[in-house]
Amino acid sequence: MPHLQFELNFTPTAEEKKRFAARVVENFATIMDTGTDHIGITIRTFGTHDLVFGRATNPEKGIAFLNADIRLGRSEKQKRELALAIMNDLHDIWGIPTAGIYVVYSEHDGPDFQLDDRVLPSWSQGEDPLE
Repeated sequence: MPHLQFELNFTPTAEEKKRFAARVVENFATIMDTGTDHIGITIRTFGTHDLVFGRATNPEKGIAFLNADIRLGRSEKQKRELALAIMNDLHDIWGIPTAGIYVVYSEHDGPDFQLDDRVLPSWSQGEDPLE
C-alpha cells in the first residue's frame, strides 16, 4: 500500500483535492504497474510560510513536499517518471513552480504494509496486491 503524503503551503478546495488525488492514483497505478485499491493519499495543508524549501524562492507561488512510502522493487526510471508526473500535476492544477516541489521516496518490503484482511506481498511486475 503506497502511502503518498503531500504537504502544501496553501489550502486547496475539496474539489481540487479530489481531482488531484484521482490524477495521482491514475499515474501511480500506470507508472508503478499496480492496482489502485491499495493506494493511500494524505494531503496536509499549512500556511504560506509554514513550509520552507531553499529552492522555492517565492513561497507565495506554492511549495509542495511528497513523502512517498512505496514497496521495494520499482526501477529508478519508474520512480523518476512518477516524480515528474506528480510535479506536472501539482503545477497544472495549482500552478506550483516545479522548483518548489520536493519528492522523497522511502522503500519498504511488502510485509511492511498491513491491511485489515492481509499483509501485502513483495512487489512484482504487473501485480495487483488485492486480487
